[in-house]
Amino acid sequence: MIQGIFFARFLPQQGTKVVHQSPPGCIVSEPGVDKPRFFDFETMGEYIIPRQGFCNRYVTICDPEYKYRILGHPVCIKDEKYVRNEFMFNFCIVLGVEVDMHPYEAVVRRLASTFTEMEIQNQFLSQEDLSTSKDRRSIAALIEIIKEDLNNYNECMIPVDDANTINMKLFPIHRHPPPVKSWHVPISKMKFTEIMDDTWDLTMKKLIAQIDGINDVRRISHDADVALDLAKIALQHLLYHDSILMLDIFLFGNIYAPAPEMNDFIIDKDGMQDECSNYVYINGPRLPKFYLCRLFTSLCTSRTVKEWLKMHLDQGFPVLNYVDVRRFIQFGVIKGLIYRVHKYAVSSQYLASLVNGQSVKIEGGDLLQSYTDGCHCFDQITAEKNIGDSKIMDQLRKIPKGDVEIIYR
Repeated sequence: MIQGIFFARFLPQQGTKVVHQSPPGCIVSEPGVDKPRFFDFETMGEYIIPRQGFCNRYVTICDPEYKYRILGHPVCIKDEKYVRNEFMFNFCIVLGVEVDMHPYEAVVRRLASTFTEMEIQNQFLSQEDLSTSKDRRSIAALIEIIKEDLNNYNECMIPVDDANTINMKLFPIHRHPPPVKSWHVPISKMKFTEIMDDTWDLTMKKLIAQIDGINDVRRISHDADVALDLAKIALQHLLYHDSILMLDIFLFGNIYAPAPEMNDFIIDKDGMQDECSNYVYINGPRLPKFYLCRLFTSLCTSRTVKEWLKMHLDQGFPVLNYVDVRRFIQFGVIKGLIYRVHKYAVSSQYLASLVNGQSVKIEGGDLLQSYTDGCHCFDQITAEKNIGDSKIMDQLRKIPKGDVEIIYR
């Protein structure tokens, strides 16, 4: 949220001066306004209108108390018609230091470029006091509208005069998403059917139709008749906009273990137990919430999901009669209550050949040799070689005894 916005310029006789500000009195004192200023402008003035080496570029400054951040783009226009042959100004935005400043960078740059062009066209800034036109808005009114519109609507479209309009919009800046792998399983975070229309990309629409929280990227690519590389790019685009999330393939041979965040579930923080019940219970009677805690905490690094189910069945608790196990595991992973323990194959002979830079063919390792460096999990092998966990182990047993070890991490 924008705390304040102001217009400053360099006056030959007075130095750097704040000409307009919104809200009134936020940067420098104004008659009739009794309110504390954000910071001492006298100490910051040399950075608002800096030396020419810092002009015509994006600049950010923090006040000495580190409460506010000033974003600006000081501009220096050289022309003989000005006193000292130059005109220097800056439109600055004031934010709290805790606010992400990246979406506002484009706004500051647009303010600088727009008013630079208007100054070159008709001296909109330097001749403000001399203008008698009733068709142009005052700078004070402009910065007030800009602040209010960006705070309330994240965009503004303001006619300045007959020839100029200020158009700006705040766009969230997302981090670049991690690479999408063929063994990942996308899960929708919104109802795409309610927002898709005829303008959407055809490839994207074909892929979205196959997202069901079960199929992995490779399967989705195949069923949608889309090249795997294109499918990964399209899904990464959805991931960038936080429309989907990626999980691992769910198999009964997977291993999961509780994370420290399990304590939040046990104390029912934010009604998490009710949320879990609504998501995982199948049609029929619901068990007390204690059983959900029992199921999560009984997962461990030495037990597969299949063994976990058998353990509860032996104890007289048929989990499959009450709980959708896939949704149960997905809920735990999404909420960070449990984490996946992956399996990796490591061949000492293959690692030695990589260290020596020599390609050595391991006896019996034709199919999986390149996956035995400890960097390729069994999920990747399953997706790329189209073989299950048991067949992977059968192939690894063909390698000389003692050479391959399975690492869980």
